[in-house]
Amino acid sequence: MTIIDARGKHFRDLNREIKDAGDAEILVQNCNGQRYIGAGVDNAVIKINGVPGNALGAYLNNCEIHVNGNAQDATGDTMNGGKIIIHGNSGDATGYAMRGGVIYISGNVGYRAGVHIKSYGEFKPVIIIGGKTGNFLAEYQAGGMIVLLNLGKLQNPAGDFIANGMHGGEIYIRNADADALRLSDRLVYGEAAKSDLDEISKNIEEYCGIFGLDYKEIMSGRFIRITPNTLSPYKQLYVNN
Repeated sequence: MTIIDARGKHFRDLNREIKDAGDAEILVQNCNGQRYIGAGVDNAVIKINGVPGNALGAYLNNCEIHVNGNAQDATGDTMNGGKIIIHGNSGDATGYAMRGGVIYISGNVGYRAGVHIKSYGEFKPVIIIGGKTGNFLAEYQAGGMIVLLNLGKLQNPAGDFIANGMHGGEIYIRNADADALRLSDRLVYGEAAKSDLDEISKNIEEYCGIFGLDYKEIMSGRFIRITPNTLSPYKQLYVNN
């Protein structure tokens, strides 16, 4: 394992050191707002103690990033694959334009989580959030899957304007009140069927294993499944409907 002390380092210098390490496992200590960590890194596990800056794991491919703390905005920006695990909260636009891979957040996320995530063929991005989100969750979602576990047991853990402009993919929200969510008539929603739960179970089981949650208890909750209305005018503009 390569250990890198990020204290006082400019983000360019830190990222160059990470890329030049050439090690399968890298530990970054004392991280304090440095941007773009993990961008362009392949075939490595990066563990971060501290708070990474914006665009953590941007354009991520075959790489795994663990954050022992919070993350700032645009985590997983346009990531293609790999895995980002955050043992805390994440800022605005988490998973922005994500195209593959998974992001697991133990806590809350800010505004516009999952904005314009998309899928194609075998690439189906997944975002699982333990707590709540800010407004505009899944804005313009074009594919992939977002799961909101609502561990804080709120009637509406997703704020306002959920799935505004959504034209693909699915959202699952656990133990929420459908009326409190104030969902648009451009969306189709209802209680998730067994086949839906089977689809999300593998990722939720992995999530529970990482964060020490009771998988059976989580899956025993009531999940609301949200998909776009097939009459959406946006759908015809995208190749993977």
